[in-house]
Amino acid sequence: MSVLIKNGRVVTAADDYVADVYVEGERVTLIGEALDVDADRVIDATGKYVLPGCVDPHTHLDMPFGGTVTIDDVESGQTAAAFGGTTCHVDFCIQGQGARPSPTRSPPGRESRGQAGDRHGLPHRDHRSFAGRGAGELATLPDQGVTSYKLFMAYKGALQVSDEERCSRRWR
Repeated sequence: MSVLIKNGRVVTAADDYVADVYVEGERVTLIGEALDVDADRVIDATGKYVLPGCVDPHTHLDMPFGGTVTIDDVESGQTAAAFGGTTCHVDFCIQGQGARPSPTRSPPGRESRGQAGDRHGLPHRDHRSFAGRGAGELATLPDQGVTSYKLFMAYKGALQVSDEERCSRRWR
């Protein structure tokens, strides 16, 4: 089966442009403007993004939590994701109570174990959580490349951000 995706906003690691994408079977075989090819199915993607596979914006790989560590590490998680059609993921990295925002790229120890990976977003830069005093510096995050974050309103005494911290003028 062939599919022609017309006029979509194609986003790659290097480019962002409007184009047509032709898929034969399960492979992209042509990308270009105003492609003139026959296809079994034509999709009008005007005004929509065309991305290379699914994107999972919130994964927990090799993440310590509650006295244990999640079962999937970077290698097994990426392998499972790829077999399911997910070609990109943004790992969720927890910073402990009172930890200050850090521009490091991966959770401690991950790179030393050879698990930094090449198909995921930049942990600690793309999606982090903050607990306690670390949350007071949220206004500094965009300058560090952090594009999203999470504040816990649960896990009192461990990860929960207090009302005082959450309402602080320091990070408004």
